[in-house]
Amino acid sequence: MNMRNILVWAILLVLLLALFNMLSGPSREPAAGEMSYSAFLQQVENGAVQSVTIEGERVKTITGTLSNGTAFRTTAPADTDVTEALLNHDGQAIEITARPSSGGLSLIGVLIQWFPMLLLIAVWIFFMRQMQGGGRGAMGFGKSKAKLLTEKQGRVTFDDVAGIDEAKEELQEVVEFLKDPSKFQRLGGKIPKGALLVGPPGTGKTLTARAVAGEAGVPFFTISGSDFVEMFVGVGASRVRDMFDQAKKNAPCIIFIDEIDAVGRSRGAGLGGGNDEREQTLNQLLVEMDGFEANEGIILIAATNRPDVLDPALLRPGRFDRQITVPNPDIIGREKILKVHMRDVPLADDVDPKVIARGTPGFSGADLANLVNEAALLAARKNRRLVAMAEFEEAKDKVMMGPERRSMVMGEKEKTLTAYHESGHAIVALNVPAADPVHKATIIPRGRALGMVMQLPEGDKLSMTHQEMTSRLAIMMGGRVAEEIKFGKENVTSGAASDIKQATRLARAMVTQWGFSDEIGPVDYGEDQGEVFLGQQLVQSSSISAETAAKIEKEVKALVEDGLNEARRILIDKNDDWEALSQGLLEYETLTGEEITELLKGNKPVREDVSPPKSDDRTPPSGAVPVIDDDEDEAPSAPGGLEPKPGGA
Repeated sequence: MNMRNILVWAILLVLLLALFNMLSGPSREPAAGEMSYSAFLQQVENGAVQSVTIEGERVKTITGTLSNGTAFRTTAPADTDVTEALLNHDGQAIEITARPSSGGLSLIGVLIQWFPMLLLIAVWIFFMRQMQGGGRGAMGFGKSKAKLLTEKQGRVTFDDVAGIDEAKEELQEVVEFLKDPSKFQRLGGKIPKGALLVGPPGTGKTLTARAVAGEAGVPFFTISGSDFVEMFVGVGASRVRDMFDQAKKNAPCIIFIDEIDAVGRSRGAGLGGGNDEREQTLNQLLVEMDGFEANEGIILIAATNRPDVLDPALLRPGRFDRQITVPNPDIIGREKILKVHMRDVPLADDVDPKVIARGTPGFSGADLANLVNEAALLAARKNRRLVAMAEFEEAKDKVMMGPERRSMVMGEKEKTLTAYHESGHAIVALNVPAADPVHKATIIPRGRALGMVMQLPEGDKLSMTHQEMTSRLAIMMGGRVAEEIKFGKENVTSGAASDIKQATRLARAMVTQWGFSDEIGPVDYGEDQGEVFLGQQLVQSSSISAETAAKIEKEVKALVEDGLNEARRILIDKNDDWEALSQGLLEYETLTGEEITELLKGNKPVREDVSPPKSDDRTPPSGAVPVIDDDEDEAPSAPGGLEPKPGGA
């Protein structure tokens, strides 16, 4: 419980005590010298009263002194003539003094008397406003949850966004319109009402939207698509209306909706019918963007990595006119992104962002930011004052291949088997017709793998040829063949489970999606179970006949077996190289591509005895293109390393 809640409960307790005291009234116990009015009259008749003082108008308070010097006090009932009773008695004369009432209602007295009640009313008003404020209370379901960001809260400009020059050019027009609308209006031009940022996770869609607001210097409302959806029908639509009402008060401004696919999915889609609440929210959003009432000066920017599920009405001209692709950066973009993230990192003289960018194909902006952060953490663990290239290389291996598990104890038999398995991958990769260069081979357990061979392309690859795919199949099967040749078929392990899984997936895609089978032909037999159109789910695999399915399985098996046979041929022909590399891995545990080349020439690598520090587990980046073949230490069904992403996949 925070201090605010404690304070509120303390105030409530004080109010309850004050209210109790106020309602309980004065004490009924008689004060000293108090006498009844009848006793007072009897004293007057007996001549025992010496002097009296009368206060009040209707109900009179009488104080005085008896003949024996005793002070007394009494109260006369209303409409009683006390003065006449005092003057008409037959005894000694009584000294009578009259005073005005001292209990007048002054302003301070009223405030003191009504303070508890006023405070109680104030607290009640406070709680009612809390219930209705911010859209979080019982009375504020329909309030928008959009947060307003201004320049004071971490202003971001296009200088902080790199690697997506085309997207920035598209949005530069939006910035110019927000700065000077008359420039476009003079020629009758209208700025697009909405811009949809489409791209994989981590490419900088949200950062780009913030940069637009920062460049234009306008208010920036941000909200997630899931913030509109509630269990009560109509709440989402009410929040959309409230969000645009707030935006109108701050126009010109930008509204940014992150993950808009949460609320913008196609209406009427799905086997179980649509969601009324989500569809009403989407309908309200469509009306606000382009309905009868124009929203001038409000630009809507949304981000999603699922543009295929959005409603067509949302993407039509007049709403989200522009779809801006924010892809993973190329080598030039990665270099620019690295320089942005390296601004606040003290770098050694040997750090070259261009070299790092060349060795990180497929990395997104978030992956590169993580790489720089990992390098800085590694340098800090070593008590370095500067981050050197060695830390960046170590961080790159950690992000791509996982952390080294040097604490894991491997028996000599398992270590030997892993060495021959991984050297089989490497030798096949060095001798197939088309393959990416071998970057590193290791038998040190990393992540969930006992060992791995890593390949990096020389440049950014957007597609794969048929020759590259068949070569890839041979590389994947190289580890399984190596175990079979060296240790015998009866001693083959489950370490190639991930290799077989990836090879089967690649071969099936070649047959069913990319038309690389003469028997099946260029027909798409993909197994996408999620395609939805006009409320009907098209299950493509259900339309495949048993005869066609058998042909597909036969072709897939043939491709995998061809790769297996090619790997066997290479390892038999290059047996000496395979043996030399296996022994080198057993001796050095990790070899770079250059060291492998020198080792096969008969030159031993020169090493410094430096053991890298232990580190925490990290998963490889989801968009990475580098190929990793590994020897699993988990169950055969456990996922393996990174797989290639051919064009069109």
